[in-house]
Amino acid sequence: MIAGDVVTAVLLPAGAAFSAVGALGVLRFPDLLTRLHAATKPQTIGLLLILAGVAPQTGSIADATPLLLVAVFQLITAPVAAQTIGAAAYRSGAIDPAALTLDESSDSGGRA
Repeated sequence: MIAGDVVTAVLLPAGAAFSAVGALGVLRFPDLLTRLHAATKPQTIGLLLILAGVAPQTGSIADATPLLLVAVFQLITAPVAAQTIGAAAYRSGAIDPAALTLDESSDSGGRA
């Protein structure tokens, strides 16, 4: 067993576990904001771990380059999508302002 196999054997199950915990959070958390958190952070970390685990199994740097591109696009798009969904939910009234610790989107600009 070479070092790349050991790295893959560690990172793939870790990434799968993060993704599974994120999916469980989406199912179990009670409100939109906590579900949104579970849908972005653990899923992104899980995907990055899986991509890092697959990279040593590719034959060359050229074969691993698409994995790097997927990772970069995931890191760019996941936070933007979460922010956009959260802002739209806030504006539509789907989020209870009393549940927020600090409400920077309100007209008063202060505490909720």
